[in-house]
Amino acid sequence: MAIETLFIANRGEIAVRIIRAAQSLGIKTVQAYSEADAEMLAVRLADEAVCVGPAPAAKSYLNIPSVVAAAKDAGADAVHPGYGFLAENADFARAVEDAGMIFVGPKAETIERMGDKVAARIAAKEAGVPTVPGSDGRITADEALSVAEEIGYPVMIKAAAGGGGRGIRIAQDAAELARLAPQARAEAEAAFGDGGLYLEKVIVNPRHIEVQILGDGTGAAVHCYERECSLQRRRQKVWEEAPAFGLPDATREAMCNAAVALAEAVNYRGAGTIEYLYDAAADEFYFIEMNTRIQVEHPVTEMITGLDLVAMMLRIAGGETLPVTQDQITCTGHAIEVRLNAEDPLMQFMPFPGNVASLSIPEGEGLRFDHFLYEGYQIPPFYDSLLGKMIVHAPTREAAIDLMAETLKDLEIGGLKTTTPLHLALAADPGVRAGDFHTQWLEPWLDAGNLTATDAA
Repeated sequence: MAIETLFIANRGEIAVRIIRAAQSLGIKTVQAYSEADAEMLAVRLADEAVCVGPAPAAKSYLNIPSVVAAAKDAGADAVHPGYGFLAENADFARAVEDAGMIFVGPKAETIERMGDKVAARIAAKEAGVPTVPGSDGRITADEALSVAEEIGYPVMIKAAAGGGGRGIRIAQDAAELARLAPQARAEAEAAFGDGGLYLEKVIVNPRHIEVQILGDGTGAAVHCYERECSLQRRRQKVWEEAPAFGLPDATREAMCNAAVALAEAVNYRGAGTIEYLYDAAADEFYFIEMNTRIQVEHPVTEMITGLDLVAMMLRIAGGETLPVTQDQITCTGHAIEVRLNAEDPLMQFMPFPGNVASLSIPEGEGLRFDHFLYEGYQIPPFYDSLLGKMIVHAPTREAAIDLMAETLKDLEIGGLKTTTPLHLALAADPGVRAGDFHTQWLEPWLDAGNLTATDAA
């Protein structure tokens, strides 16, 4: 059945993005909001809006009974979870379906399987996708020591559930492993309610490359090429590109084909991402996880392919088979996205919620700004600091970097400190321009004082 009324169980820029995709398909929208988000742009843009609880996310956006009841009472046919919050929560997906609505995303069983990193690793191996050497499943402390001796140090201790860098430790030897494993277990238990751990060999200075896939839940899937996400701070992406630069054609094809094989093997439905570590020196890639949701960085893929991934999610959820075939998906030019957060990068990235005193957004060919801002809007202090994403598209990577720098200089978000100085400094850095970086590159670069007050000018 085609979706007629969509409930949006998220906030911020992704809520605005979903509303615009739904409107393009003639779907009525109902926006969830907390008491702190009553003046949010998505509330103004949606056809209807429903309060789901007080400001704390645990009592509003993360409250499954409240969100499901609100969607049901609003007469929604479907619920889109966006990213973050309940987007990869199998219990939420199941509750939505049990209430007679469509969850815009994969089945609960798929979320459970691919959300558990050990189960996902097993699924990847079964689909013939290369995986990082490590444990075959969850391990005890004694088993960790044995596996580490077999694969060699350094090793990474990782939480079986969750993400966002939680529950991760790197051990250089057996003594460190014995000391750090209990810490990782405790952190994983506190963050995810699951203290399960597994072990992987550390790939030194890898690049983080991910492949966007679409599946319709019937065993059919396609890829929409890959993204480069190696510029990270505290394991959080800050700058993303598509396609990945300097990737051999054969490696790109192998990565994309492996992603499709895994998506088809788990009967994936909706938009998802297969994430890899890439060892450029050895030209080898390894599966690390699958994100069973739309990604923050999906716009760069949309820019190089011309696809509307969120609209396709809605069409697939409404019962359509894959709206495109693989040979219809082409890659043109180069796109870059930078995440603009309400943080002061010159003060250890201190959060800076406040009032948007003025707003001037550059417009032109190859420019896109996904955001939820308007003049006079008060940024609430309760949630993620992401304000928006500046995305540019140009014929070449060099031209895209130049366009990003020019665009950021013209962007005005008055009254707030933002991470714009960081991105201007990165755009000017010879290493970034040469593509000479990896997942461990940015933090030492910051520690070395490469970001200074002059970058804020």
